[in-house]
Amino acid sequence: MIKRFIIVSLILFFISSSALLFLFIYLQSQPLPKTTIEQTTFIYSMDGQVIDDLYSGENRVYVPLSKIPKSLIEATIAIEDRKFYRHLGIDFVRIGGALIQDVKHRSKVQGASTITQQLARNLYLYLDKTWERKINEALLAIQLELQYSKDEILEMYLNQIYYGHSANGVQLAAKTYFDKDVSELNLAESAMIAGIPKGPGYYSPFINLKKAKERQKQVLQAMVSEGYITQQEANEAYQEKLVFKNPNKKNYPTIAPYFRDFIVSTLKTKYGFTEEQIFQGGLKVYTTLDSEIQKYAEEIITNYLDENNSLQVALISIEPSTGFIKAMVGGRDYSKSQYNRVFASRQPGSSFKPILYLAALENGFTPVTRLKSEPTIFTFGNNQTYQPSNFGDNYPNREIDLRYALAHSDNIYAVKTHMKIGMDKLVDMSNKLGIDKELKPYPSLALGSQEVTPFDMTKAYATIANQGKRVEPIAITKIVDSSGNVLYERKATSGVQVVSEASTFILTHLMEGVFEQGGTGFNVSDRLKRPIAGKTGTTDFDSWLIGYTPQLVTTLWTGYDDNQPLKDSDAYITKYIWADFMEKAHKSLPPQLFVVPDGITSLYICPETGKIATENCPNPRLEFFIEGTEPTEYSDYHQAEDSPESSKEPSEDPSFWNRIRYWWSN
Repeated sequence: MIKRFIIVSLILFFISSSALLFLFIYLQSQPLPKTTIEQTTFIYSMDGQVIDDLYSGENRVYVPLSKIPKSLIEATIAIEDRKFYRHLGIDFVRIGGALIQDVKHRSKVQGASTITQQLARNLYLYLDKTWERKINEALLAIQLELQYSKDEILEMYLNQIYYGHSANGVQLAAKTYFDKDVSELNLAESAMIAGIPKGPGYYSPFINLKKAKERQKQVLQAMVSEGYITQQEANEAYQEKLVFKNPNKKNYPTIAPYFRDFIVSTLKTKYGFTEEQIFQGGLKVYTTLDSEIQKYAEEIITNYLDENNSLQVALISIEPSTGFIKAMVGGRDYSKSQYNRVFASRQPGSSFKPILYLAALENGFTPVTRLKSEPTIFTFGNNQTYQPSNFGDNYPNREIDLRYALAHSDNIYAVKTHMKIGMDKLVDMSNKLGIDKELKPYPSLALGSQEVTPFDMTKAYATIANQGKRVEPIAITKIVDSSGNVLYERKATSGVQVVSEASTFILTHLMEGVFEQGGTGFNVSDRLKRPIAGKTGTTDFDSWLIGYTPQLVTTLWTGYDDNQPLKDSDAYITKYIWADFMEKAHKSLPPQLFVVPDGITSLYICPETGKIATENCPNPRLEFFIEGTEPTEYSDYHQAEDSPESSKEPSEDPSFWNRIRYWWSN
């Protein structure tokens, strides 16, 4: 009988061992089910600040085991699975104890899952308490052990497990509870976090601090039992006062929400990323936004806009030499309206005139080209007529030059110029500068009657500011995937020369006059402490100011979403917001002169005639010309007796920067 028992036992042992061996070989040969560890995507400003974190479903930032502190690793093993490094995915002793409890209560009440089993459950299975799920969990745990190292399993577990309050993984747990990077956690903080996964809704210190402290003590004692720390270290850690983050504070506060939406849209439309890749793929998106300049924009807009007023606003600021978008505000309050008005089509009014005058400078005009400004009826097409008017029906009723017309925003001069050079020339110039919309060559186009977006107008002005080189606006400089692979990186570009440097410089010099006495921007000139060029634009429903320095181009639009007419004060608000923002945005930048390109000559002219000033001219004006287009005749408008006796040099120039530029260019 004994011999037969031994033989049967050996046969059964052989069969079970063979079956077990076959099972292990089979499990090792089978691929694990496909799974994706959802990770949070981060958008960064150019100065490294997190603009926002994007996720749908699970909020997670994956970190390697090497960046997780030893105290947190040991705390997790001690409380969750003390035999982790000694089993093959299943702890049979714990399972036996759990089975006894389950049979005793006639239900599945006692857990015995190892870290590997918990990982398998979180990656591949539902959380229902059934025997079928438990068997599948055990088989998958063995597969994980056969195909990954212990450290790899532990790394996946610590990045996968849920810690409450939308925090998946230890990195976001550290940010959520202590506002720290996980690598900065100490023993007391590690023990607190390690105790949460057993019941995030029960052991969260934000929900029940007393229970959380009891659980922390349990974790620390488990660490003592495993020899990871001494009893004294455990006591000291338990007594340490923990400083928790405000639970209402976001881990990564959102800044520039309109810009954030623009980035998401760009990822989809320009770079072809799917929703899943953007919100679950753990991308790192590096942008051109300057968080300091963005903060100035948001603060200044908030300070100027009355809470009881529904006036809306759009601001976009670009570095002209690179096309980098430095700031973007699409409305007064993102929480109330997510519509980005930077991309809203509105009438630009007189802010469109610099594009017209650039076309004119490319077609024979100079700063002293003279046309008479008086009430005029224009005929075009099939005997169609158009009768524009100046603001307030004020007309010089005399010949004025291009500088005067631009600074004073004379409409008659603009339409005459438009008709004189050919209306197609303005359409062509608009397209060259970056306005992609199809414009119609009508007389009213000279006065900005056709709708364009602040984004398009900024592109056009940036090309002018960049000496005629068109550089496409850019918001993203680099995209990196969750594994650190660079998916996209912007290559430096010098832009495409679409209009001559000489013409854009002369236009810029003319546009500086907008902020001089008599110009439409003069009332904010005292706020501007550097050479600056720009143009205002006002319609019944839209107020614009677009301008630039060599370092920055900024468009500011205000108006009402429901197209109600602007109040007189609204145009002033536009100017003051723009001026204050430009001065703040340049705070760390030294003043720069606009570079005088080759092929430019300068001389003093008589404002009354547009000819070369003589010593008898009391108020000569410095003007720049493309070589060969400058006046050659001397003005005889002023007689010698009209001039001060000592007037041998040009009298005081109205612009300090003009005098500096004249000295520099000569």
